[in-house]
Amino acid sequence: MPEQLPFEIDERIDPSLVTAHAGVPLVIELFRRVGAAQVINAEVRIKQRQRGLTSAQLVETLVALWAAGGDRCQDLTTLRADAALAALLGFELPAATTMRDFLEACHGEALPLLHASEKTAVPEESAPLAGVGAANRRILAAVQQQAPQVTATLDVDATILEAHKRAATMAYDGTRGYQPVVAVWAEQDLIVHDEFRDGNVPAGCGNVRILERAVAALPSGVSNIFVRGDSARYEQEVLAWCEEPARGIGYAISADMSPPLRAEIERLPETAWQPDREEPDVIREWAEVPYVPDDKDYRKDRPCVRRYLAIRVRHRQGELFADGSPVKYFTIVTNRAGDGLTLIRWHREKAGTVEHVHHVLKNELAAAALPSGKFGANAAWFRLNVLTYNLLSALKRLALPGDFSDARPKRLRFLVFNTVGKVIHHARRTLLRLTTAAQQTFLALARSKILALSPA
Repeated sequence: MPEQLPFEIDERIDPSLVTAHAGVPLVIELFRRVGAAQVINAEVRIKQRQRGLTSAQLVETLVALWAAGGDRCQDLTTLRADAALAALLGFELPAATTMRDFLEACHGEALPLLHASEKTAVPEESAPLAGVGAANRRILAAVQQQAPQVTATLDVDATILEAHKRAATMAYDGTRGYQPVVAVWAEQDLIVHDEFRDGNVPAGCGNVRILERAVAALPSGVSNIFVRGDSARYEQEVLAWCEEPARGIGYAISADMSPPLRAEIERLPETAWQPDREEPDVIREWAEVPYVPDDKDYRKDRPCVRRYLAIRVRHRQGELFADGSPVKYFTIVTNRAGDGLTLIRWHREKAGTVEHVHHVLKNELAAAALPSGKFGANAAWFRLNVLTYNLLSALKRLALPGDFSDARPKRLRFLVFNTVGKVIHHARRTLLRLTTAAQQTFLALARSKILALSPA
C-alpha cells in the first residue's frame, strides 16, 4: 500500500501563517497514491549518492517547486527554507546543486540513435529517462481507472524551446534551442508520450515511431483511436500506418499544398464551395476536393478512402493578403466518413489541446527554463514537466470540484497550492492547521478523495 504523507488536517482553525504552500502536498500525495513514486524508485536508479534522498523524493521536489510557482533549480534555495512544507512532505528538500546532479545523471553518452542523418540525430532514451516515462504511464492508468474513456484522440505537435546552451542547435525559424514533440490524449487532457529533440531535427522526423509509442502508452480500455496533426505529419508512411486494418485509426491531418492539389482546388466550380463560419473581415468556405495524389505509395485499391477537404479564405472587401494573394487555401486529408465541415471543425480542435499543452508547459510550468548544457538532463527536465502536467490534470479530474476542470496552474496556485497554514507537532502527530474553515473543508475533502484511490 502506498505510504501516506505524515500529517493530518486539524479541525481547529489558527490564523498564524507558517507555510505559504499548504496545498502543495495534495499533488505529492496523489503522485505517491497512484504508485508513480514507487515506479520512479524502482526504475530511476542513479549511481551517484544524492544525500540520502530517493529518486522519488527528488522528483517530488521538482513537482512541488513547479506547483508552487518556481521554475529554476536555484529557486529551491527559497523553497527549501520552508521547513513547514518539508515537514508535510516528510523529507528535507535538497539543494539546487543536488538537483542538478540528479538531472545530469539522466544524461547518457553514446546512446543508440532512433534517427540519424548527415546533420541531425535523435538518441534513444537513457534508462532513467525511460523510468520517468514508466511513472508517467502509471498516472495515465490511474486516471483511466477512475474516469475511463473508450476513445483516445491523439493530437501530435512539436514546439520550440529557446536555449542559449552551447550544445543547442538552430531550429527552422532561426531560434537556437530544442524541438520536443508531444502526443496529447484530448479526451483526458493527458500527455501520453513526449520525445525531446535537438532544435535542428525537423518536426516531420520519426512520426510513425512517435505514434507507435503514443498508442502503446495508452492504458487498457481504449477501443477507438484517432490522430490529428499539422502538415508535419503529412507523410504517406503516417497515413498508411493509420490505415492498416489491424489498427483502423481515423485521422485528420493538414496536407501540404502541392501544385497538383492547388490546381485541383482551383478547378472546383463555384457551386462546390459551402459556408464554413462567419467572421467580420473574411469569408471562410469549404469544399471536398476530388484529388488522388500521384504517389507510388498510394494504392487506389486500399480499403479506406482518403478525402481531401479544402478551406478557402477571402477578404470581404476584395483586399489582398500580406503576400499579395487574393485568396488563401488550406487542406486537410482524412480517412473518416461523415460531414466534411464537421470533420474540419474537429480537426481545428487540436489548437485547444496540444497548443494549450505547449503553452502551459512553457509558460506556466518550467519546460522552457532548461537547466543544463547536457541533452539528457534537459530531456529529463522536460519529461518531468510532462509528468507534472499530467499530475495536475489527474488532480483536477480525481480530487477537485468540477469547476476546476479547466483550471490552469496559475489558478491552481492561487486557490489551492499557495494556501497558508501552520504545521504543529503534537503527541507524535503532525497537524496542518488552516486559517479558515473553508480552506480546511476544501483541502480535507480533496485529500480524502486522493486517499480513497486504489493504486493503478
